[in-house]
Amino acid sequence: MGERILSISGLRGVVGDGLDPEYVVRFAAALGTWLKGGHVVLSRDGRTTGEMLRHAAIAGLTAAGCRVTDLGIATTPTCGVAVQQLGAAGGLQITASHNPIEWNGLKPFSARGSVLNATQGKELLEILEKRGPTYRSWETVGSVVEDPSAAMFHLSRVNALIDLPVVQARKFKVVLDCTHGSGSILSPDWLRSLGCEVVVLGGVADGRFEHPAEPLRENLTSLMDAVRAHQADVGFAQDPDADRLAIVDETGHYIGEELTLALCVDHVLSRAKGTVVVNGSTSRTTADIAARYGCEFVRSAVGEANVVARMIEIRALIGGEGNGGVIEPKVGYVRDSLVSMAYVLHALALKKCRLSEWVSTLPSYTIVKDKITCGRESVQPACDRLKEIFSDASIVEGDGLRLDWPDRWVQVRASNTEPIIRMIAEAPQAADAQQLVDQAKSVVAQIVNC
Repeated sequence: MGERILSISGLRGVVGDGLDPEYVVRFAAALGTWLKGGHVVLSRDGRTTGEMLRHAAIAGLTAAGCRVTDLGIATTPTCGVAVQQLGAAGGLQITASHNPIEWNGLKPFSARGSVLNATQGKELLEILEKRGPTYRSWETVGSVVEDPSAAMFHLSRVNALIDLPVVQARKFKVVLDCTHGSGSILSPDWLRSLGCEVVVLGGVADGRFEHPAEPLRENLTSLMDAVRAHQADVGFAQDPDADRLAIVDETGHYIGEELTLALCVDHVLSRAKGTVVVNGSTSRTTADIAARYGCEFVRSAVGEANVVARMIEIRALIGGEGNGGVIEPKVGYVRDSLVSMAYVLHALALKKCRLSEWVSTLPSYTIVKDKITCGRESVQPACDRLKEIFSDASIVEGDGLRLDWPDRWVQVRASNTEPIIRMIAEAPQAADAQQLVDQAKSVVAQIVNC
């Protein structure tokens, strides 16, 4: 059997080699048991295996007594909003986010419409792995109703963030890459409702990716070319479940995922003051922006659940992750690419400038990311060795290892969603960031090959 990746954030695996319908039934039944047979919102991204897993999830949830509202193909933030709006006990999104096409997974939500926190996740895993689900007798099994209209709740919350007439008057030209994911269900028509002329790439939610699904520079050459060819104002790239967003400026230059959060924070803090929460792998650009506005800046451990928990604890104004995931509490405690697009377009309309001009006003760093396929057991020995090599750095442990200097940093940590170790570094100059990543990767590789 192939590897299944199970954590408090949910489940991911390769379909047919680790992720099978029997296990999905059990996971869904465990979730239904944890939710005490309550009302559950279910949705999925556009992957080809999603329909099969949908049936398995419905079987498990209804066997545990749950009343299921099935949204069909919908974005992950739509699922979170619907949980809140419908007063459901929880939710379940079928997605493997940016993982390759052979992967799929299950992402559970609490009644808050957010991913499970550490305590909730441990309770679910206790049922799944030790106690076992509670299956109901024939007269108390659950039921299913389909309700694709619940997506409108999501759009109404996003629209409430911005001055619609101001955005509509600009008549932006946008190239949108939906990556054949669930973003294609909502995003193109929604952007048109904002007065945009929209060129859509990957606009069918069939999960048949035309390029690797993670919205990185090397995967978005078609988007960059299309922005230039159509002389667009901006290019947006969603991941398959549309909770992350990468951005291309009007010249076809890849701004990236890291600046998605920075741009949104800059816009929000220019209009209101409050605390910003990001994870430990996010660019210090956002920290500099918070300082510029005199606002508190807080880092959490890596992982959406950790960011959300910290945001709730301190009542943060906005937060997110440097992977293009902006979390806006006014919409929901979940990463949301539609929020990101709304804020970027609203800011451009107010500033009456080009995107490249806005970006040029932000603090400038270069962030470099790399990874090695291996198990998490290699992380600690690699971290121990890195601490010896970089003895002059400030050390932050607990989520892998982060080494900080006054103008640069490097982090090594195991992924929560893939069997890989990530190396991330940031510095004012690209060569310095690359050197830090290369050194960290070399140490990890030596440990893996021992």
